[in-house]
Amino acid sequence: MAEPPPALQAEQPRQSSSRSPTGSPPATEQSNLQQTQAEIVAHQAETTIEAGDDSEDPGYETEADSRVSTSISSSVRDYTFEHGRRYHKFREGRYNFPNDESEQEREDMKHAMVVNLCGGKLHYAPLNNPQNIIDIGTGTGIWAIDVGDEYPSAQVLGIDLSPIQPTWIPPNVKFMVDDAESPWLHPPNAFDFVHIRHMNSSIKNWPKLLTTAYNHIQPGGWIELQELQFVLKCDDGTMKDDYDVEKFLRFVKEGLAVFGVDLLSVTGNAQRLRDAGFVNVEEKVFKIPLGTWPKNKTMKMIGLYLRSVIYDGLQGIALGPFIKGLKWSPDDVELFLVGVRKSLMDASVHSYLPFHVVYGQKPTES
Repeated sequence: MAEPPPALQAEQPRQSSSRSPTGSPPATEQSNLQQTQAEIVAHQAETTIEAGDDSEDPGYETEADSRVSTSISSSVRDYTFEHGRRYHKFREGRYNFPNDESEQEREDMKHAMVVNLCGGKLHYAPLNNPQNIIDIGTGTGIWAIDVGDEYPSAQVLGIDLSPIQPTWIPPNVKFMVDDAESPWLHPPNAFDFVHIRHMNSSIKNWPKLLTTAYNHIQPGGWIELQELQFVLKCDDGTMKDDYDVEKFLRFVKEGLAVFGVDLLSVTGNAQRLRDAGFVNVEEKVFKIPLGTWPKNKTMKMIGLYLRSVIYDGLQGIALGPFIKGLKWSPDDVELFLVGVRKSLMDASVHSYLPFHVVYGQKPTES
């Protein structure tokens, strides 16, 4: 076993959409500024992120085969607790990470990170007046709620193993406790858009899931997968071989593999869509900086989100893969995480994670 070697909470506002706050510049001026900034961010995210001069990042220290499906009700609101964290009870053990309040805040930060990275876009698939949308692994439901607002004529369904979604939601949005890897209750051709995001750490059989999705998408409908590739990269040589964050991600990958989950399966998503029968498959790969080292302010904020998502979630991320998968003791985990936290705050390391957006279309019937 590898030698396993408290936490700053970067508080961020819970963002429910990319909409601008009140008190901003006039609409035309603001729109131009946002468009220019979005173009800069999009270019850097797909090419090279320009590093800033700060080494201490001042001002940024505080900134989800047996079948059981049910709509949210008291019978599925039970939880299980382990190592002081709360986990889902429905299909217990399927998802190896907590679902408590701190984890929900992390999920909302991930949403804000991606929306900012994508210039406010909730999807890249070229949708045309979608009427039935399903969000697989909806988590807190924040994407489903936002897309319900964007397409008020569409019916949006979010499914997850955990009943952690809000009660006050748009009238066209609903949530269901369900396991996406079980047979779907919905009839064939029921949806015109299937959305899957941040599910690499959960799905065991991607070909089966994508085939199921294909069968439930109407001809001409779309599917989109948005996933982080959990391999740290660096373009300027500032990340060394002994970087503790890289070690952490490697151990998470090894721990999840014990449960049959391939954390790095994202690189095969485009081909899997083609194998499932989808056409017009496109893939975009962006760079999400880890930390506040970029020069561009928006990229700096995106990097802060990613750093906070990992920093604030270190214990919750590690518990399942490290203790259950790799058989570490809780003390060994905490000792190792001390070095990981220190490495995360080192702004001299210009590392990033690739973010893959893959979308494809079910062929239109002739």
